[in-house]
Amino acid sequence: MAIYTYWFLLALVLLALEMATGTFYLLMLSVAMTVGGLAAWLSASMAWQLTLCALAVVAGTLILRRWKSTQRNKTTDTSLDVGQAVQVLTWHENGTARVLYRGAEWDAEPEAAGMPRDGSFYIKAMRGSSLILTHRKP
Repeated sequence: MAIYTYWFLLALVLLALEMATGTFYLLMLSVAMTVGGLAAWLSASMAWQLTLCALAVVAGTLILRRWKSTQRNKTTDTSLDVGQAVQVLTWHENGTARVLYRGAEWDAEPEAAGMPRDGSFYIKAMRGSSLILTHRKP
């Protein structure tokens, strides 16, 4: 059997393992093995096959890490509480408030210092355990 066959078989095994785990890192290894197989199919030396495979692993891992870091930020910014109405119980002298939300009292602060203290309020964001309030429904 030709050497590129082993590269492609290893790529298929890694692809099957990736489908079982779902981490995408094994997918990058599978793509790198495919690059090594293509290099072998094009009659490159073993040193070139291994070098191209290693470069594909490094490049794929860096791309995947960058992509995952942007995805993580998008999902952590999203909260099911954003846009929900709250009832302001009291306003404190320092500008913060105590609100009733989901049957419990929460600390809250307005999105802007000069925001009026009357009317309906909605959750714009959460900062730790404190709610950020706005007049506009996000």
